[in-house]
Amino acid sequence: MPAGGCTPPAAGGPADMCEEDALYSKRFEIRGGDFDTAGEVSTQIKSILKSAGLSRDVIRRATIASFEAEINVVIHAESGHLEFLLTPTTIRLIVEDKGPGIENVELAMQEGFSTASDEMREKGFGAGMGLPNIKRSVDDMKLETEVGVGTTLRLAIRHGQ
Repeated sequence: MPAGGCTPPAAGGPADMCEEDALYSKRFEIRGGDFDTAGEVSTQIKSILKSAGLSRDVIRRATIASFEAEINVVIHAESGHLEFLLTPTTIRLIVEDKGPGIENVELAMQEGFSTASDEMREKGFGAGMGLPNIKRSVDDMKLETEVGVGTTLRLAIRHGQ
């Protein structure tokens, strides 16, 4: 779905993220606790990026970031959405959720730290690698969170096509 019109970039986002430059823009809803559809958003993003002819490395990085963010919403939040924007030079992902928020961001960014329940761990999730994997996969990352309200991740991956 091509995007039209120009809106200012999101707070903390790169200045070149004006929607009038968008090659593709889509908003995906994510349901908390819905493991049956978990991963579908990142699979769709991967398919879009392949169709756009982006490099394997860029596709891999975007897929990792979107999957980890999507799974975090499924595991921790009631609901959320992922906004995907592809421009000629950048992939932008904004993931917002309604959930518990993150009490200690510094701790949450450490590999192996997790607040996932035992039930989530039994399902194979909650290894504490989500946020660290996202940070490694993107060029820019901004995390905003409010305990008891939710979390917003603003991610950018430059592809320079």
